[in-house]
Amino acid sequence: MKHSTFAWRHMPDLRRDPVVGRWVIISTERRGRPHDFINLRPARPVSTALCPFCPGQERLTPKEIMAYRPQPAGPNSPNWTVRVVPNKFPALQVEGDMGREGIGLYDRMNGVGAHEVIIETPTHVEGLADLPTKKIEDVLWAYRDRMIDLRKDIRFRYILIFKNHGASAGATLEHSHSQLIALPIVPTNVQEELDGCRAHYQQKERCIYCDILRQDLSEGDRIVAENPEFLCVTPFAPRFPFEMWILPKRHAAYFEESQKSQFEFLAPILSESLRRMDTVLSRPSYNFILHSSPLHEKTGEYYHWHLEIIPKLTQVAGFEWGTGFYINPVSPEEAATFLREAGI
Repeated sequence: MKHSTFAWRHMPDLRRDPVVGRWVIISTERRGRPHDFINLRPARPVSTALCPFCPGQERLTPKEIMAYRPQPAGPNSPNWTVRVVPNKFPALQVEGDMGREGIGLYDRMNGVGAHEVIIETPTHVEGLADLPTKKIEDVLWAYRDRMIDLRKDIRFRYILIFKNHGASAGATLEHSHSQLIALPIVPTNVQEELDGCRAHYQQKERCIYCDILRQDLSEGDRIVAENPEFLCVTPFAPRFPFEMWILPKRHAAYFEESQKSQFEFLAPILSESLRRMDTVLSRPSYNFILHSSPLHEKTGEYYHWHLEIIPKLTQVAGFEWGTGFYINPVSPEEAATFLREAGI
């Protein structure tokens, strides 16, 4: 693996994301070493007494949609390894029709969708990074199984899978879990990626994420981790310090079409990336988001699914909201060096 020498500038650096055209400001004078971001507040005490995600407490959640169990057992019983349940307080509801209508200038529709929780482990104190890779594979299979099932519903156009880890990243329960929301529309952030990928393909007849992979593999200084099937990089124009992307090396547009051999490589690189982040940043709160193709659009030639991992280290404030620019106090090359060299 080649790592070029990169001169980290003291002068702020304006960088443009090649996919969506978003600009970021890399301003390393503000602060930029891992210890600047470490949260020294004491961790919350762990309590399993009323945790609805712990085994034996299945009655505290809505009835399960799916569960993996090593031995046959009835639904909503203990002895599961991964469990999927409806969100008790859903953002969208499965029942109902779309009810699209125009109200003068405005458009509206009913809040139809699905909102599910993937409980990643029965053990209350384990985070995703703590799990053996085989158990992370099970979580990935749960994502895939739910996506394949939900795409049968023609009302849904997009399925977003995301994880909020830690209170400052939006998690309301500390037991490790991720969420799935099926939407009747394609989210704006994803549509911007699709438009950028389509424009690049129309001009060059190549996938822009494949081009990013080739360039980052050639230059080497933004690589965090690598295996035969996947690459983890810090993106060239990151919105947030220590932001990481995990991309399949082989072009693939639909996460739910992944095969067993791919999950056998995705699980360890996801685990490694999270453990490197935990080592460098002392187990920060974080979000990760799975961006895959819309369910019923033919994007196979130009879109490339990927995972985005975003440690919760800075706040979005007035400048970001007012301009759409993000200010990042750490260059991606320096962040990749810290992450790559972390002892795990």
